[in-house]
Amino acid sequence: MKVAVGLSGGVDSSVVAALLKSQNHEVVGLTMKLWKPGRYQGGKKDACFGPGEAEDIQRAENLCRKLEIPYHVFDCSDAYEKNVLEYFRSEYLAGKTPNPCVRCNAFMKFGVLPDLARKAGIGFEKFATGHYARIREENGTFRLLRGIDEKKDQSYFLYRLKQSQLAHLIFPLGNLQKSEVREKAAQFGLEVKDQPDSQDFYSGNHTELLHTQPKTGNIVDANGKVLGTHMGFWNYTIGQRKGLGIAAPHPLYVLELNPCRNEVVVGNAEDTLRHELKLADCNWIVEEPCGKVEAKVRSVSRLLPAFFKNGVLSFPDGVSAAARGQSAVLYRDDEVLGGGMIAEVT
Repeated sequence: MKVAVGLSGGVDSSVVAALLKSQNHEVVGLTMKLWKPGRYQGGKKDACFGPGEAEDIQRAENLCRKLEIPYHVFDCSDAYEKNVLEYFRSEYLAGKTPNPCVRCNAFMKFGVLPDLARKAGIGFEKFATGHYARIREENGTFRLLRGIDEKKDQSYFLYRLKQSQLAHLIFPLGNLQKSEVREKAAQFGLEVKDQPDSQDFYSGNHTELLHTQPKTGNIVDANGKVLGTHMGFWNYTIGQRKGLGIAAPHPLYVLELNPCRNEVVVGNAEDTLRHELKLADCNWIVEEPCGKVEAKVRSVSRLLPAFFKNGVLSFPDGVSAAARGQSAVLYRDDEVLGGGMIAEVT
């Protein structure tokens, strides 16, 4: 079988390419070029988007040379700016909490990249990545499952995938623990065997992507009492506790961001608890659920018992720090049902 592998220069995608080659598949490596030198400053931390991209591409090229497989780099920077960065910017400045990784997976990694490869005449039957997730086919229907490694499971970021995309995808690492992946990297003699994982989507300060200037505003409590000032609501996130810059006898958390008034609303820990979320722009992998489910509103949070009906996701025990713009992803056991963007929080 001919398989195209999305290569990032990291250990996970590198092991996927080596593993598939060892299984006698015909493998070709593909990489998205996203960074435009001079457009943003970036930083030094490991991230998907940043000035270190050239080194990542070089590592991917070295891997393909070692494995003796073809390698292609596609300039996707304009599409990334339009589909991911402009979305991130507009959502953030509207006081929402966007997840650019969800957007990137749906539109870029599993959309723009394989499409460009096919248009360039690179034929392949399956597209593979290093995501920790699984796909199960049942009578022509494809179901998305959580990865075996609970700490590395990335299914949260993939809930917007369509049946047409899942039909052509494979996730070879879904049944492996991260420790096993690093062992395989060592066995294959890969130079990236000790490469650290990317920790964020952007290597620099995210406020650089917003194209804004500092603007003084107030930090207030739920009653509107001014507790302090800030230099832009976009420097804060819902649920944030540290770095508020105000003194209080008890910990305070960000409850709301008001872009119209450039205001940050704070309150006690119990004030962050919410019970109903209205979802919009939903994507259901097989069919829309109704009834008891489990859900999470952040990739690193634990699954919480919930109930879904007619676009409303209810948490009997509450959910902490849910924010407009975040993705709420619904599960049953190990299966990802789909999810949507949080439009209202009550």
